[in-house]
Amino acid sequence: MLALCCNWCSYAGADLAGTSRLQMPPNVRIIRVNCTGRIDPTFILDALYQGADGVLISGCHPGDCHYSTGNLKMRARFALLQNLLEEAGMDSRRIHLQWASAAEGDVFAEGIRGMVERIKELGPSPMRKEGK
Repeated sequence: MLALCCNWCSYAGADLAGTSRLQMPPNVRIIRVNCTGRIDPTFILDALYQGADGVLISGCHPGDCHYSTGNLKMRARFALLQNLLEEAGMDSRRIHLQWASAAEGDVFAEGIRGMVERIKELGPSPMRKEGK
């Protein structure tokens, strides 16, 4: 599973979860991005195509974005991505958007655990290429 985390809030929340020794599944790759508003939706689709079973996007709470409205842009794109996945015949629960501040390591860890459980229920991605 892939987690795309905002540099200013969620990545720090992930770091706090780690330093607080909160348990999280090890099968998640975290990539720090400057802002969720800078995530091109094709990155998410490409991750699913390349073999990720799910993608978690974690950013600042609305109103707390370092760049003012980046997270709101991601929220709008996320709704479009959910519709696109459903139209393509893929379960839109394979992508998830959450808000977690730098002080919410527990929220970040719970989001990861919930997403991994959801992906286990859904099984491997139908877009996964053979052999990956």
